[in-house]
Amino acid sequence: MQLKIMMPKKKHLSASRAPLILFLCQMLSALEVPLDPKLLEDLVQPPTITQQSPKDYIIDPRENIVIQCEAKGKPPPSFSWTRNGTHFDIDKDPLVTMKSGSGTLTVNIMSEGKAETYEGVYQCTARNERGAAISNNIVIRPSRSPLWTKEKFERITLRSGQSLVLPCRPPVGLPPPIIFWMDNSFQRLPQSERVSQGLNGDLYFSNVLPEDTREDYICYARFNHTQTIQQKQPISVKVISVDELNDTIAANLSDTEFYGAKSHRERPPTFLTPEGNASRKEELRGNVLSLECIAEGLPTPIIYWIKEDGTLPINRTFYRNFKKTLQIVQVTEADSGNYQCIAKNALGAIHHIISVTVKAAPYWIIAPQNLVLSPGEDGTLICRANGNPKPRISWLLNGVPIEIAPDDPSRKIDGDTIIFSNVQERSSAVYQCNASNEYGYLLANAFVNVLAEPPRILTSADTLYQVIANRPALLDCAFFGSPLPTIEWFKGAKGSALREDIYVLHENGTLEIPVAQKDSTGTYTCVARNKLGMAKNDIHLEIKDPTRIIKQPEYAVVQRGSTVSFECIVKHDHTLIPTVMWLKDHRELPSDGRFTVDKDHLVVADVNDDDGGTYTCVANTTLDNVSASAVLRVVAPTPTPAPIYDVPNPPFDLELTDQLDRSVQLSWTPGDDNNSPISKFIIEYEDAMHEPGLWHHQTEVPGAQTTAQLKLSPYVNYSFRVMAVNSLGRSLPSEASEQYLTKAAEPDKNPTAVEGLGSEPDNLVITWKPLNGFESNGPGLQYKVSWRQKDGDDEWTSMVVADVSKYIVSGTPTFVPYLIKVQALNDAGFAPEPAVVLGHSGEDLPMVAPGNVHVNVVNSTLAEVHWDPVPLKSIRGHLQGYRIYYWKAQSSSTRNRRHIEKKILTFQGSKTHGMLPGLEPFSHYTLNVRVVNGKGEGPASPDRVFNTPEGVPSAPSSLKIVNPTLDSLTLEWEPPSHPNGVLTEYTLKYQPINSTHELGPLVDLKIPANKTRWTLKNLNFSTRYKFYFYAQTAAGSGNQITEEAITTVDEGKMAGILPPDVGAGKAMASRQVDIATQGWFIGLMCAVALLILILLIVCFIRRNKGGKYPVKEKEDAHADPEIQPMKEDDGTFGEYSDAEDHKPLKKGSRTPSDRTVKKEDSDDSLVDYGEGVNGQFNEDGSFIGQYSGKKEKEPAEGNESSEAPSPVNAMNSFV
Repeated sequence: MQLKIMMPKKKHLSASRAPLILFLCQMLSALEVPLDPKLLEDLVQPPTITQQSPKDYIIDPRENIVIQCEAKGKPPPSFSWTRNGTHFDIDKDPLVTMKSGSGTLTVNIMSEGKAETYEGVYQCTARNERGAAISNNIVIRPSRSPLWTKEKFERITLRSGQSLVLPCRPPVGLPPPIIFWMDNSFQRLPQSERVSQGLNGDLYFSNVLPEDTREDYICYARFNHTQTIQQKQPISVKVISVDELNDTIAANLSDTEFYGAKSHRERPPTFLTPEGNASRKEELRGNVLSLECIAEGLPTPIIYWIKEDGTLPINRTFYRNFKKTLQIVQVTEADSGNYQCIAKNALGAIHHIISVTVKAAPYWIIAPQNLVLSPGEDGTLICRANGNPKPRISWLLNGVPIEIAPDDPSRKIDGDTIIFSNVQERSSAVYQCNASNEYGYLLANAFVNVLAEPPRILTSADTLYQVIANRPALLDCAFFGSPLPTIEWFKGAKGSALREDIYVLHENGTLEIPVAQKDSTGTYTCVARNKLGMAKNDIHLEIKDPTRIIKQPEYAVVQRGSTVSFECIVKHDHTLIPTVMWLKDHRELPSDGRFTVDKDHLVVADVNDDDGGTYTCVANTTLDNVSASAVLRVVAPTPTPAPIYDVPNPPFDLELTDQLDRSVQLSWTPGDDNNSPISKFIIEYEDAMHEPGLWHHQTEVPGAQTTAQLKLSPYVNYSFRVMAVNSLGRSLPSEASEQYLTKAAEPDKNPTAVEGLGSEPDNLVITWKPLNGFESNGPGLQYKVSWRQKDGDDEWTSMVVADVSKYIVSGTPTFVPYLIKVQALNDAGFAPEPAVVLGHSGEDLPMVAPGNVHVNVVNSTLAEVHWDPVPLKSIRGHLQGYRIYYWKAQSSSTRNRRHIEKKILTFQGSKTHGMLPGLEPFSHYTLNVRVVNGKGEGPASPDRVFNTPEGVPSAPSSLKIVNPTLDSLTLEWEPPSHPNGVLTEYTLKYQPINSTHELGPLVDLKIPANKTRWTLKNLNFSTRYKFYFYAQTAAGSGNQITEEAITTVDEGKMAGILPPDVGAGKAMASRQVDIATQGWFIGLMCAVALLILILLIVCFIRRNKGGKYPVKEKEDAHADPEIQPMKEDDGTFGEYSDAEDHKPLKKGSRTPSDRTVKKEDSDDSLVDYGEGVNGQFNEDGSFIGQYSGKKEKEPAEGNESSEAPSPVNAMNSFV
């Protein structure tokens, strides 16, 4: 029986009874649909499970547990449960209740109790007098979202370009959490081909950049079941620019061979995950297969995927995570095999092979189906499943293993089939089939219900069907009976059985009249028969005339403000009542009084622009509907329109003539040029065979030409179209021409980019760029791949392969040159003889280490390494160069060992020596040398050790003058930050500087290396001194540091260090004591004033004569020859100018403390002698200005003193 109409399936009414199995299958489909309520009142049926919880049932521990188990049957079944294989007594647990009339359990854990208490395996049994059905084993587990383990992360500091993996390691939850990375602002971290998240949740950086520096890399785990999110402690990353690290090293490099080596910042790819060259992956049938390869390198590698000896399924393959993850959905056993991921950048490529094995939990081939048999009939239950490994089939009867169930003589078990013969009512039962293997199980209930029921018609009696003429009519006759009844249809009271040539009888009892006509009207009788009786039912059919629109609305063009009317006259069956409605642009008419609808018309008054559109008349009846539409265009009265300038109309009437193998003539008719002459025609073609829907440029012809002779290629299904061009642009394309298929021919060319490179030591991988479909010139495109050893006498070995781009030759010797050629062919013949290409079989790691490695230490920061080349045969690949590993093992100065990261220098080609720059002086180094080919590095040579000699030290870290007294100064200093050896002593040189910038005699003093403080005694009071201080090792003197200071006038007055722009030291203001009232001082000042006047007169005389100051000569007489030429820019004092008089002094010269002398002023102006703007003389004529360093851009109003002039100032300046 069937209560809904199935897809039509013809059946001869006169055919003999079908086999019993067919009847049983038909009966099964009937029992799977809802039965008529009246039939259910007295129809006995074994239990059937209709609803149950999933096998793996993860519950929310915060909510009550609901375990579903619903079943149907007659009489209604009773329910019981087992827990962990034993009976679960629900009545003894106050928290557990069972739903009335159902087996569904509710565990009330919200009031009390814990979800963990009810973990276990549950199974429901539904039982009535006809048998027992069981549910799946339902495994109850509460969801878990544990907290993250407390971790403390140190800041990660690394150089730009290095790779990085930030671990996530989320807590193990149930179900597993969803992982994502965000910052403190809950913004997802951007990901790219360079930065991406792996399947395990870790964040991978192929190479880091300075912009990756941040304090808040945070991994989040979202547990969907409990709607919670857990957060890992933030990870801080600091990326240091490589340019910053290399500035110092680059400044010291002078060896051109080092610069010729490849930059250490760039490198070929290596895999971050998975590890090694190969790995394995196992997945279950029907799941999503996810394969992942993440590589590091610089530049960022690109990932490619291929399947060895096969192709990736087109519709089931997806790339995720910037092609680092390959996903195949609905995976099958056919997807097993080797998958290769290739990471490639400009410096090389690396591959990893993942061997995939697809296993399968059991799945149905034929699931057992319910049987309804009458007493004495035969039947079978078939339970057929497949899987990998193949599942084991076991049977149960009413939930009990069939081996211990009561015997039934009508039942025989044959593996996956139970055969029933001569069944009786006691044979009714529910059978369970269990198909299981190590990956899961299937459990199916199928009942055998032995019934003796006469036919019943379930469709209501005297049902009336109304159908429109010339359409199909379907008359239902739902039935039931056991044995399965046969169905016959009759028309009229005395009619004979209906024949199949006009009618179609469906297996569910429905009668179909394919094309109902007026004479199909009448009463039809459905008769159902079996050996227990007969039933019949009358069905009435009426055929109605179709609804038609005999007068349709018409297209109208009206002016604004006028009235328009659309007419719609409908004809219909007189027994049907139609309704007519109008639509505008497929929507209801506007709510506007200007629109009026009567019986057959729509009238629109006072038309405006918004009224334009499509108006549709729709006529509906209870059985059919029809519609008709018309367009209203609203225009305004306008004068004669001006000419319209536009792109041309498309050409039309395309025609192909003179059709030859390699050419054809195309002609066309131009469209309207729209008042702008056509300048040219563009012709395009489509290859419907190889690239349907894609148009290519063919040629262009002048605008006066309407034909073109076109060159063609073999085996192309051409279509052409033409576009016209004028000064305003290009027209739309014309309609496509008729198709023209050219004849096939042999290929005109061979594949390009032929290469031979081995992927393994014992193979040769021959690759090429295949021809495209357009270049194939014919069907059956293949390639003839030929190869032979270059240095051998072997003949060419050839293999014809399909339209692929690679062929692998196995069993080759390691790294042997091969001659290779690839020739295209198709069903029409071969392409021309191809060019021969030289390739090599696969490389292997070098076998021999470089010998005779020795080191020549050039200086304290540079060493030269020499080695003997390895034999070419031992390289077993393309020689890429030699690689030196070197590291600093210990410091010779401190003898303390510490671990230093190994450094690597690669020298390309066959070089046998190289320079190691940037070494640290006075250090102990170890190195070894390895040969490198395309496969990798060979063994390392024996380690060689060498020591760098001592170097000169850096300048002392600081120099300070403290505790100045009348005749002494104390110097304090800090040792050099880089001694570069054992300090032997310090050298202190100093000399006085008088008020006229003259340098006094240079004193040279040696100080022991263990001192950091020294006091100079017996110095002149109120005298400025300049100090030069440097350290020494056995290698020589280091850079010096300078300082200047002044001794005090007496014990109570401190001398100041000159301002910074005079020397390297600090300045301290001198204390002043007014002794102008002292008699001896007045006399002294008079003498000084007289001396100044004499000096001024001499200077003016020398100036007029063009003479020079004697400062230079005196300075040369007293200067230190080691120090004198040095400039202030490199840490020493400057040289006094002996140039022309009008030039300013160089750095190091002195100017008055008020700094009023500007850059453009003459150095010998009177400002220097007190006659300038700010120069001051005392009452007796003595000069009281004070010398200080010259600063080029200092403002004129400088640091003038607000105190009254004092004679002490003059003393401090000139003594």
